[in-house]
Parts: sequence; structure tokens; C-alpha cells
Amino acid sequence: MPTPRTTWPLALLLSSGLALAQTTTSPAPATATPVSAPAAAPATPSQTTAPKPVTRVSAATSKTVSALSIGISKAVKGQLLSCPKSLKVSTQAVCLYAKSAASSVRPAVRGVVGAQALGDWKTSGQASSLLVQEGGNLAAYVLLSTLSPQETLIVIDAAQARTTTAKPASPAGVVKGQPYLLDKDLVGVVNVINLGAGKYRMNAPGQAALTITVGSKLAQRGAGTVDLPMTPLTDGTNLIFPVANLRALGCTVTDSANGITIACGSDSIGVKPIVF
Repeated sequence: MPTPRTTWPLALLLSSGLALAQTTTSPAPATATPVSAPAAAPATPSQTTAPKPVTRVSAATSKTVSALSIGISKAVKGQLLSCPKSLKVSTQAVCLYAKSAASSVRPAVRGVVGAQALGDWKTSGQASSLLVQEGGNLAAYVLLSTLSPQETLIVIDAAQARTTTAKPASPAGVVKGQPYLLDKDLVGVVNVINLGAGKYRMNAPGQAALTITVGSKLAQRGAGTVDLPMTPLTDGTNLIFPVANLRALGCTVTDSANGITIACGSDSIGVKPIVF
């Protein structure tokens, strides 16, 4: 049966919310997700009739995405459809249409995810995203986009813990055997701003900004100073930040199968540190 075409205002999703979730996903071709026997979709959202709950999804999806999709579709009475080609989602992604406001979809989805949620909803413009873990590791995300006051597009896709793709040259002052992170590894939990001259401002949720200096254990917070356990370094391009210093930012670190999980306030990410 051919996949029905939709004419929903996808520009809302592309302009406001897609970047919110893409920082945790692995690169994937911009292809529509294969679906199994979708119900007929309406020509326009305003003509939508009550969709039937989805009871199965494509075999191409991951176990976590499949389980989430089935649970969420039942909770929100979602209708399965092909993910728009303009979305940069993986081939494992599942897209659902719900004739409900996003404000009512969010708690329903949160109830399905339960203890698997990594933090809480992050909202930007017309979109919201929620990270999902499996066995202590980042496994998937759920993205909601408001199509109209009473219509929501739900995207469920696989995600991967970000890993360092290239190990930088060992900088002067590095402590052998100790784990380090690049500044880009902290995106999602710590906002890092390069101030120039070897100085960086680091801000974690619920904490006052910390200004660090490469080569010095002494950092500044407001009018006071903070002694860091280890010295921040650089390879000339990247900030190389010791994992041990994360507690000075109010963050906690726990081991996971693929590296570590960093939690700062209600935000958390999975990452593999660098060990020189």
C-alpha cells in the first residue's frame, strides 16, 4: 500500500526543534522511515479524523525505538506515518501523528518512558525533546513538534552516546591514565565559551559560571576563586578538560558500559573520555 502524503507545516519543526535532538544522534541519511501498513493519513491536519493506535512498527527499528513507539502510540492514540524526507533522522526512526496538543502529549510520553528518561523535556520554540536510556546508556530520543494547537508530530529515533572521534596529541602537562574531555564533548550539559587568551567560561545548569585558565588549577566564580583538582589543558585547538574537574561545576559522573554518564542538574549525556 503506498505511503500517504501529508501537507503539514514541517517548517515549524525544521526551524525550531530539530537541532534540539540532533546533537545526540548519529549521522544518518535523510530518508523516510519504512513503515508497515500505515493507516490512511488526512490531506490536511484540519480534516483529520481520529487515528487508530499503532500496534506494530517497521522491523528496521531498534528494540528501544520499537518498544517506545508502540507504548507511545497507544498512550496518545498515534497514527504511524512515513517520516518527512526533509528531516535528518535515521532509518530506525518512527514518526507518529497525534490529534492532541503537545501539552497533553508530553506527560503521556513521559509516563511511557518512565525511569528510562535522562533528565526532563527540553523545549525550544515549537519543539520538545526527551532523551531515553537503556541499561544506563543513551539509546533514543523522542521529539515533539507542534503542527497546530491540537496536532503534534512525534519522532522516535535511536541515539548514540557521543564518542571522541580523534584523539588529540598529548599536550604538555597531561597526567597519564587520567580521563579528559574535549570542550565539544560537554555540549548538552555544560555551556563552554572560549574567551581567548587561554580562558574559558563554563556554565552548568543551576550553577554560577566558572572561568578557567589553561595551565592553571585556579578558577574564578563570581568574586571568588575555586581550586580545581587538575589542570585544564589545550592542544592548541581544543580545550582538554579533566573529568575530575566536573564536580567543580556541580556535575556528577557515573561509569557506563560505553564510557561515562555526566549529569549536570537535570541534564545528562553519555560520552567516552580520552585517556592519554
